[in-house]
Amino acid sequence: MSEVQSALSAFRMAYGEHRAAEGRALDRDALLQLPYAATGPFARQWSVRARTFDAFVRSILTPLARRKGQPLRVLDVGAGNGWLSWHVSRAGHDCVALDVRDDDVDGLGAARPFLAAGAGAFERIAASFDALPLNDTSVDVVLFNASIHYAVDLTHVLREARRVARADGRIVILDSPFYDRAADGDAMVAEKCATAAVQFGSRSAALLSLGCIEYLTRDVLANASRAVSLEWTRHRVRYPLWYEARPLLAALRGRRTPSRFDMWEGRLA
Repeated sequence: MSEVQSALSAFRMAYGEHRAAEGRALDRDALLQLPYAATGPFARQWSVRARTFDAFVRSILTPLARRKGQPLRVLDVGAGNGWLSWHVSRAGHDCVALDVRDDDVDGLGAARPFLAAGAGAFERIAASFDALPLNDTSVDVVLFNASIHYAVDLTHVLREARRVARADGRIVILDSPFYDRAADGDAMVAEKCATAAVQFGSRSAALLSLGCIEYLTRDVLANASRAVSLEWTRHRVRYPLWYEARPLLAALRGRRTPSRFDMWEGRLA
């Protein structure tokens, strides 16, 4: 096993354990409510992700399917337990859920309740987005589902996405942290490293071992996309008031500006 593969294997195991410790393993009823979870310790987080998902359906998925006049083939990269793939499949599209993790916590193994629910079956593939096991020009939408900030080489990851996307397709980024200033992103990474031992305990070394990019800025995305001829449009999402107020509260407290999600739509130039 190569050094990179060994680090990835350690990360995958440690991440699954960390997510279990956070309480991310959900029962059937809780899973089927995602992303519209109204209760539970992560309800506020899901209230944000639900807004992003709704914006994706409204602004990209539905209009693109209408233009093509047929269901779409969608690759859900970083699919986790598959909640997004399930909703997209229930809408009549052909969806592939891809994730590096296949555990039963909130990896692909946790998708069983969705697949047993009847409508909305989707394919699951355990693989890294560094080497997508799909044919060239085989999907209409490549969707990075709260996952692209785990890339180590962003240009390579985007090149793989472009390879499998059709000429009139889309590459979409949902729920990854964006900053207006790299200094704020660097400060977030420094805070994470400084508190890793407390946050992650004995898993901290494995969780920090891959050297992921951790966050995006407009310039970082543009520079990584230039070599693969992708052009990006930012779609502002209207989030809950508490989320929108975070920059003001951070400024009042003398803290760094927080990240923002929104939705980024990539087209092949």
